[in-house]
Amino acid sequence: MEVQANLVMNHARVEDQASDSFQELFTTYYPFVVRQIMRIVKDQQTAEDIAQDVFLSFYHTDRSAIEHIPAWLSKSALYAAYNYLRSEKRRYARQERSASEQEHVSPSTEEMWLAKESQSIVRDVLEELDERERTLLVMKYSGFPYAELAKATGTQISSVGTLLARAKSKFRTIYGRMRGEEE
Repeated sequence: MEVQANLVMNHARVEDQASDSFQELFTTYYPFVVRQIMRIVKDQQTAEDIAQDVFLSFYHTDRSAIEHIPAWLSKSALYAAYNYLRSEKRRYARQERSASEQEHVSPSTEEMWLAKESQSIVRDVLEELDERERTLLVMKYSGFPYAELAKATGTQISSVGTLLARAKSKFRTIYGRMRGEEE
């Protein structure tokens, strides 16, 4: 029992010494790290935030494996500053992309009305076509292959192209007439 108590006490002393040495290192090198970061970031508050992250990483690192602490801190500070700049650049690009998408997403009232009118005319034109022509056009522009078009309309695959061309021509004629265009 005594041995265990001694081990716990020794471990506590080692941790106190490690935290004391960390505090000394922090106090000594913090201004140096902030200056290193300021050369890249140019903002005092951001540089201090990044320096805190560097020292947090330093705290969790095995310091006995570090040969030269100022060099390690300097290198970590530079990497952290460049990582910050890259992440800010990506964030800015995302915001720009999002803003441009939002501009394109919301059409004006006039555009919505014109789209509805155009859809209405297309529906009216499709109603004027016979069933086979309507089926051919709708299925073709929905991405179905000629074999499926032939199967749905009960025609030969070799006839589908001709029937489709005639249906398109008839659609254009009726559409132009409904929109008031000259033939």
